[in-house]
Amino acid sequence: MKILLVTPPLTQLNTPYPATCHLVGFLRLQGLAAEQMDLSIELINALFTSQKLEEIFKLASTHSKLSKPNRILLQNADFYAKTIEPVMRFLGGKDSSLAQRFCSLEFWPQSKRLPNDDDLEWGFGMIGNHDRATHLCTLFLKDLCDFINQTIDSRFELIRYAESLCLRLPEFEPLQQELNKPLSLIDELMLELFSKRMVDSKPDMVGFTIPFPGNLYSALRCAQWLKQHHPNIKIVLGGGYVNTELRSISDSTIFDYTDYITFDDGELPLLRLLTGGELIRTLYRSETGEIVRVNIDSKENVRFAEIGAPDYDGLVQNNYINMIEFTNPMHALWSNGRWNKMMLAHGCYWGKCAFCDGGLDYINRYESAPIQLIVDRMETIMQQTGQSGFHFVDEAAPPALLRKLAEEIIRRKLTLSYWTNVRFEKSFTPELCYLMAQSGCIAISGGLEVASPRILKLINKGITIETARESMKNFAEAGIMTHAYLMYGFPTETAKETIDSLEVVRGLFEEGFIQSAFWHRYAMTIHSPSGQCPENVGAKRIDIPMGRFANNEIPFSTPSEIDLECYGKGLNLATYNYMQGAGYDINVREWFKQ
Repeated sequence: MKILLVTPPLTQLNTPYPATCHLVGFLRLQGLAAEQMDLSIELINALFTSQKLEEIFKLASTHSKLSKPNRILLQNADFYAKTIEPVMRFLGGKDSSLAQRFCSLEFWPQSKRLPNDDDLEWGFGMIGNHDRATHLCTLFLKDLCDFINQTIDSRFELIRYAESLCLRLPEFEPLQQELNKPLSLIDELMLELFSKRMVDSKPDMVGFTIPFPGNLYSALRCAQWLKQHHPNIKIVLGGGYVNTELRSISDSTIFDYTDYITFDDGELPLLRLLTGGELIRTLYRSETGEIVRVNIDSKENVRFAEIGAPDYDGLVQNNYINMIEFTNPMHALWSNGRWNKMMLAHGCYWGKCAFCDGGLDYINRYESAPIQLIVDRMETIMQQTGQSGFHFVDEAAPPALLRKLAEEIIRRKLTLSYWTNVRFEKSFTPELCYLMAQSGCIAISGGLEVASPRILKLINKGITIETARESMKNFAEAGIMTHAYLMYGFPTETAKETIDSLEVVRGLFEEGFIQSAFWHRYAMTIHSPSGQCPENVGAKRIDIPMGRFANNEIPFSTPSEIDLECYGKGLNLATYNYMQGAGYDINVREWFKQ
């Protein structure tokens, strides 16, 4: 039995999303026929061509009412049509000679996104022409995406599709109504690519990974097409969105589009579906229309050491494109460069944070493998992809494992680069940070969360501000770029604690211990300790009926309500300035008076 695994639009465009690579590697290790398709990048490459843009501009010109920015862009239609393919070649690394031309502001038509020379010089210096050109090409694409969104398909964005529709979807009906509408131009293009692949691959089963809300609509559009044109092909859905949002699903309508839904790590559920074994963590609809849950609470899994190396076969030839939307170098890592994504270990070795989805398998089941095996996998991937950069997507890479990794990389005399997520704990000594840097670690990200001693203790983070600051200092002195994840709006957090947190962050930037940061608004989820026992963090759950489709976020109340919108704007404005090296002399309270 042959399976085709598909990443539906839209995900990151600079590198393959890793889910299908891991599953293909495992399934082929079992002797099964497995292929993969990144429909996300294929759609973007098919869309951003001269011919397709001319079609879009012709269709948009029939609109009776266009905004002023869209009228201006349409007036420059010839420029966009003739420039789009050189831009895509450049962003795909196929014509770097264009950097000198693209880095000039005079080359580009005026738009709301076009920066000034001072901002460009601050971000890229006088000779950072390639990154400067990449940044301006990214803004060029963003302008085109806005145009497409506002004139052709309101669901379309550059790295997501219909995300706002699926972000909070307690009932399936709104999504079903969209799926019943005529195909948009983007839908037609996507299905044209998908249908060609079906002819070439001839699979018996198609699996869609749905990591984010912005992948759900396009996955179901493809599944809808399959049901109409190839009803004998079985369809299965899985991925991060499914794992977090659909565990309590009671509306069986989605099974009009799929045959199975699987949860948690997909290796064993897919293996059983393909080989006829006993199903595990799988849903399907019975002949009477009821949802059948098979071994839904099973903890049986393939050991992390036995899943094999990720397999990038079928993706290497894709024209992944580099993008730099923001000038901050840490932000650029997410969208610039073709990083091989893999895990050093399964799950989180801490797994106790009150805000985190610790009730889910991908976090609460910590499991490691011998470091020699991990580096063997890295060498296999490097040989296959021709890329030596790695993004370890662990929840938090353990310090002891990172030490072994660094030592093994140095022992094998490998030249590579990597970055990962960590917990800012005291184990990251100057000696360990230096060793990591010598082995190729270029950046780390980690959760400082709320820089308040009381809140850190309440969320059971297991670190202190002092230990976090010391580990950040050690990373900085070793030359490793550092990004801090931050949080606001945690239950019982006061306005003063929020302001004090910003003061701590201001000091970390000013001392050069962090180079990047981002504030997330706290959300209480049903799989987190705070969601399961809100009273433990001083919150009260607001009872609302459970949705019949997707359930994840929980509404709550807390005695210390603050203006989250106001504080969110102030925190982000201040941090944006700190990342630009500005605003250190401004009293932190002033940011909340804007």
